[in-house]
Amino acid sequence: MTITSISDSTLKRLSRYLHYLHQQKARNPLLETVSASQIARDLNIHHTQVRKDLAVTGLIGVPKVGHSLTDLTKSIENFLNWNNTEDAFLAGAGNLGRALLGYSGFERVGIQITALFDNDPDKIGKEIMGREVLSIHRLPDLVRRMKVHMGIITAPASSAQEIADLMVEGGIEAIWNFAPVELKVPQDIIVESVDIYSSLAVLSRRLSEKIKGG
Repeated sequence: MTITSISDSTLKRLSRYLHYLHQQKARNPLLETVSASQIARDLNIHHTQVRKDLAVTGLIGVPKVGHSLTDLTKSIENFLNWNNTEDAFLAGAGNLGRALLGYSGFERVGIQITALFDNDPDKIGKEIMGREVLSIHRLPDLVRRMKVHMGIITAPASSAQEIADLMVEGGIEAIWNFAPVELKVPQDIIVESVDIYSSLAVLSRRLSEKIKGG
């Protein structure tokens, strides 16, 4: 089974399991094993689904014992490719871009933002968290020279497509898009869009239903 045959939902659950394992280790440094049943119970996921998800990593647990917490953590990290550091270019030096730039958790999942870009003349040349804001028009050339494969877009919707085009022109193969717009890119380009508005719509509606129902 190749990683391309794994569903997005499985990959997202694996990231949840990994976060859970880190939490368990932080709470109890002496903890050595964890079972699929325990993960299922604590995360409210059916145990059959958890076992099926963990099986794709290739690690086999011990009956009535479970998995070595260390081995399972490494196995999931390897499967998600989070044990290898991937350089990324971030386009959009606004509030969201600054927040992502300052998020230390990316190092744990193998992402290192190595350059920051913007099209605002007032921002270009200034330094944010140790990184100089570069002109967006320099992005394609630097992508080629530095052989970067991942791009992150935190710019407004009005400029997101232009940025995506520049990323594709340079050779970016995967785009993490935070702009509220559907990007048009070649079929071989991987795009993962974070739809904040859709998530907020669900949250807002569910809260409304709870308040009215209460």
